[in-house]
Amino acid sequence: MAGKNRRRQDEETTYWLSYSDMMAGLLLTFVLIIATTVLHANIQFDMKQQELLGKEKELFIQADALDKEKAMTAEQQAQITIQQKKLDEQAEKLTLQQARLTEQEKQLGEQEELLTQQSDLLEELQEMMAEQQEKLDRIIGIRSELVEALKEEFDDSALQIKVDEQTGAITMDSSILFEYNQDELKETGAAFLSEFLPRYTRILMSPKYREYVSEIIVEGHTDTVGDYLFNLDLSQKRAYSVAAYCMSESSGVLEEGDRAALQAVLSSTGKSFSSPIYNPDGSVNMEASRRVEILFRLKDEEMIREMIEILSAEKQGSGEQSSQGPGSQSSGPQSSSPQSSGSQNSGSLTPGTAAPGTGTVRPGA
Repeated sequence: MAGKNRRRQDEETTYWLSYSDMMAGLLLTFVLIIATTVLHANIQFDMKQQELLGKEKELFIQADALDKEKAMTAEQQAQITIQQKKLDEQAEKLTLQQARLTEQEKQLGEQEELLTQQSDLLEELQEMMAEQQEKLDRIIGIRSELVEALKEEFDDSALQIKVDEQTGAITMDSSILFEYNQDELKETGAAFLSEFLPRYTRILMSPKYREYVSEIIVEGHTDTVGDYLFNLDLSQKRAYSVAAYCMSESSGVLEEGDRAALQAVLSSTGKSFSSPIYNPDGSVNMEASRRVEILFRLKDEEMIREMIEILSAEKQGSGEQSSQGPGSQSSGPQSSSPQSSGSQNSGSLTPGTAAPGTGTVRPGA
């Protein structure tokens, strides 16, 4: 009994020992499992920690790169803003230029229209100028014929009259016609005019030329001795004496029909000493300056000449018209005939020089 109990006790003790060993083994297993788990966890933690550190480093690098990109982006944005401002300014300038271009196109259109009008006007002016040039050529031809006829009439005559080859102006020495400082015709002067005037008027008042002659002018001239007004009065009276003798019925120089024709065109004027004759050395030739000139003017001659000058000026685009027209220099003495108001331009300046406005040339001494 006691042995059974002991055996039972031993079995129980062995059981518990086995159980404790098993439990210890299980505990050790659990400890190993836990240790292994903890070690594995630590390893994974370390790995994760390293991974996190790597990622954190990458994040720092990326953050730095991002900051640089942000700085570059900000700089680019600033440049874009500046460029946008420049673009806006250029767009504004372009708008202004477009407006100016539109205005210039409008002005160009107006100028083209004006140019077209001016071109049309120029064609009309050219046609007018051609017509007036034709008239002037005809008048010049008539003047040339008259000058030639006068030269043929008087060059070989006993009167010893010199006809200006360009204008047909005739100069008579006042000593033949008048005494010194006198305005009454001498007998020799009357005889001279009695022979000269019929031959002169026969040419100018012939049917061939009468319609072209607008004026026959008798001009008195004096030397430079004495007062201007005295010489003005003397030159006017001398010119009038010649015209009066020509038109006088009592003189019988011209027939009634010739006097009637001459009455419509004859005028007289005095020039005092405003147009003296000069010697080659520049001094005044007193004897030659004391003279009476007879000259003629053709119809429309000056008007056509002035018109051609105006048309030529317009053709050149200058827009300037001659400040001197026919008769614009008639600041000298007044004519004794209403028809002589336009004759002042025929006064001579110096021997062989052209009188302004007429193209008339005076003979020398």
